[in-house]
Amino acid sequence: MTTFEKEPGRLFIGGQWREAADGARTEVVDPSRGVVVTTVAEAGAADVDAAVRAAREAFDAGQWSGLSGRERGRILHRVAQLIRENADDIAELESLDVGKPITLAHAVDVTNAANDYEYYASLAYSLDGATRDTPMNAHAYTRRGPLGVVAAITPFNFPLILAGSKLAPALAAGNTVVHKPADETPLSALYMAGLLQKAGVPDGVVNVVTGAGPVAGEALLRHPGVDKIAFTGSTAVGRHAASVAGESLKPVTMELGGNAAHIVFEDADLEKAVGAIIKGFVFNSGQFCMGGPRLLVARSVYSTLLGILGEAVPGVPLGDPRRPETVVGPMAGEKHLRKVEEYVDLARKEGGRIVCGGERLDLDGGYYYKPTVIADLPNDSRVVQEEIFGPVLTVQPFDSEDEAVALANSTPYGLASGVQTSNLARAHRVADRLQAGIVWINDWAMLDPAVPFGGVKDSGFGREYGPEALTSYTKVKSVVVSLD
Repeated sequence: MTTFEKEPGRLFIGGQWREAADGARTEVVDPSRGVVVTTVAEAGAADVDAAVRAAREAFDAGQWSGLSGRERGRILHRVAQLIRENADDIAELESLDVGKPITLAHAVDVTNAANDYEYYASLAYSLDGATRDTPMNAHAYTRRGPLGVVAAITPFNFPLILAGSKLAPALAAGNTVVHKPADETPLSALYMAGLLQKAGVPDGVVNVVTGAGPVAGEALLRHPGVDKIAFTGSTAVGRHAASVAGESLKPVTMELGGNAAHIVFEDADLEKAVGAIIKGFVFNSGQFCMGGPRLLVARSVYSTLLGILGEAVPGVPLGDPRRPETVVGPMAGEKHLRKVEEYVDLARKEGGRIVCGGERLDLDGGYYYKPTVIADLPNDSRVVQEEIFGPVLTVQPFDSEDEAVALANSTPYGLASGVQTSNLARAHRVADRLQAGIVWINDWAMLDPAVPFGGVKDSGFGREYGPEALTSYTKVKSVVVSLD
């Protein structure tokens, strides 16, 4: 029996499971069937206040920050171990909640979550300051310590991974956390609360409040007891979150929207490129901020590549996420499905040619949309310029390297990008010119906790993963000792 089944949808505050103060609950829908599978507590401002107070009390008491980095690391290693031991339960919850194919939930989401905690457990061992040489007759050194209470606000598309990318470094650095998962996909966050407690994380160090963004999320953003905000979500909501944080001068990490360009040069290995292209826009049903929904192709191979995609994309297994062979599952909700439909309809009005897909799949009442390839749209089309967040790929030709780079950099976003080429010098040259936080060469979505990612422009600022993320959850104090 899973933690979720034993503690069905209650808030986790101060190490205790509890109902919302006003008893409110909200439905959780299985997107593969469009049916309600359970309900969870819907936190209000009073619940958020209780969670922040619990986190503050735990921090001030030194229950976690007072441990050595090595002791915290041992507990986080135990978290990684428990994730692997309970992989089947976690993958099933993530598949049920988000509609992820069960095979990918195992291989990607669960594996990466365990890796997150394992990686930052190791970094916790070596979190330290440095001595500084100065002309003063003094001994100068720095100390690096935790910020305090971190508000972690995560989206619906990768609930488990994006929670781990925040909680693992925040905890490794000695902070306490209040986690507000997306209201649509709260199940793995509740499960992980129980797992963290079982691993030995003290009560109050991690708190989980489920509920609506405009209520629970807003209360968490504005709470004076929060010392840092770590947010992943849309650019529009991110702007608001950063503005609220700015009012009280709180540090923030903002990982926001994306609309990445995937550039295919004439010397690319097209057979390998096609696999990366398809993965880049159908992975997680296209609900991937670092997906590659804009394909830019050298004109000499443009028609050839369109033909290959037109034949290959309809063959990608689409359907019930519980089937092990499924690669593309449903959209996470009805509103996300409608948004994709609206963009494809707009593409038709703007002169786009539907190479394949372009319609819903009627299956078990779920929110399925066929992977769609669209050609012949102008670069100023809204379908090209805006983030669709679904399994839709637009394809544009280019005639030179300069034009390819200009097209790639022409949207407000800058989270990820990719290059397909056999010319090593070109790969490095183009990667340097692309306005993006991460650039993949001859593949897509190669991610590891050691490699930082984050955005520029409207895709946000700050970095997750790598030692860069760990240091963002710390503050530096300088100590100067006179030797006179």
